[in-house]
Amino acid sequence: MARVKYTLLLPLIVCSFASISNEVQLKPINKTAPTASAEEAIIQHWRQPEINREFWDISVLPQAFIDVKPAPRKDGLAVGELGIDGGKKATILTLADELAKGQHGNYDSLLIHHKGKLVFESYYLRGRVDLSHPQSSVTKAYTGMLLGRAIQLGYLSMDDLDKPVAGFLDKLDATKFVDGASHITLHQALTMTTGLRISDATRKSLLERPELVTGQKEIQFLFEHSAPITPESKGFYYDIGPQLIMQVLAAVVPGNIETFIKTELLGQLNITNFAWKTAPSGLPESIWRSSLTSRDMIKMGILAANKGKWQGKQIINRDFMTRSTSKLFTTGDDEIFGDGKDVSNQGYGYYWWSSDLQYKDKKYSSVSAQGGGGIYIILIEELDLIIAITAHHVDHATQQIVAEQILPAFIE
Repeated sequence: MARVKYTLLLPLIVCSFASISNEVQLKPINKTAPTASAEEAIIQHWRQPEINREFWDISVLPQAFIDVKPAPRKDGLAVGELGIDGGKKATILTLADELAKGQHGNYDSLLIHHKGKLVFESYYLRGRVDLSHPQSSVTKAYTGMLLGRAIQLGYLSMDDLDKPVAGFLDKLDATKFVDGASHITLHQALTMTTGLRISDATRKSLLERPELVTGQKEIQFLFEHSAPITPESKGFYYDIGPQLIMQVLAAVVPGNIETFIKTELLGQLNITNFAWKTAPSGLPESIWRSSLTSRDMIKMGILAANKGKWQGKQIINRDFMTRSTSKLFTTGDDEIFGDGKDVSNQGYGYYWWSSDLQYKDKKYSSVSAQGGGGIYIILIEELDLIIAITAHHVDHATQQIVAEQILPAFIE
């Protein structure tokens, strides 16, 4: 029997989400999840910059695709059915209708994983089931997980997190560092508390002369040209950190770091459809410019939720992953990204954010990897819920949407 999907036509919505006896009525249309054209599927390769597919070159879907019973794709994800394996179908379909109509901005996908199964999958605008989507600053979380993988394999230890970054890099001249730079630790790089401050003029000089930051020169430049490091500057400052981690990884893991990313992190989860561009240093980007499919974002969420374990195998050091997704400190109201009236108490771990999401009179703790434009992997442990969201040019209301419209669908 052909699988039944739910499809919305854009810009004309041809099926109704009117609720009758608490059941959402949709016109069923046989359809599979949207895939990329041959031209759109061309990915930016590691060492072939002439081969490039930019996100903005992807065409907008003529139809929004909504599936309450995601199809198995032999990608390691167990699948289920919304409403049968948990969740209130009508509540989520109402949100899907709003996303399809553009009421919340330019969303490209929304996927929901509940109690071990992918129970909802939807794509809009530039979203495709087989097309990697720019991750923006979610890349930072992946950079941290690379470090956790290196610890699991024995190339570093948890004790090393309290050691200075400079001690792992053998091409630096510490005599030229600003005061305090030689004491910056891996832990501080992971929590954005390095104390480093680079002026806009200095950043501009990097763009004009990239040869200044090739290899470990990147760290030399940062440690030389920062403003003085003070106790005040060592507060949380969402800027420099991941670059230091990527440099240390390149120095301590065997072979090249590109192979390490492919085989020791993404490859462990059977993730092959990805892009990860190169930074001016010559190393893979650590802050942004990686791309993963929405389904593979769910995998990364499962890995984080399971404290670094995937299908019974410990991929990321458990203590490291636990610390990454813990609230190591509260960031303050001015740092909240994706805020709203039901979002509070935001904190930070190792490139993972935390916040409380409230529905009615109860708050649920959440952990999330967040990226500009509206990219999220959200974990809500109490509800055994993992949410992957891709978007572009949306406002900062995503966590509020989750609190208002996704939480109630999974609260018994």
